[in-house]
Amino acid sequence: MKELVEYVARSIASRPDDVIVTQEEDESGLVVLKLEVAPEDKGKIIGRHGNVAKSIRLLLRVAAVKQSTRVVLEIL
Repeated sequence: MKELVEYVARSIASRPDDVIVTQEEDESGLVVLKLEVAPEDKGKIIGRHGNVAKSIRLLLRVAAVKQSTRVVLEIL
């Protein structure tokens, strides 16, 4: 799932080399993905009214269901 977020974010960002995705898992089994992008790319990743971020989270939710896990995306 980390690779999915990284691929989508690099496709959108104007500075794809600055995209960093880290993955953490807490004790309850929740996977937390943290997405860091260049400051000028944050608007592109979030999108108008958060539509791009919602779409990325929806893709993650579908991938998580296939793997029987739960995922949260944080955009830093």
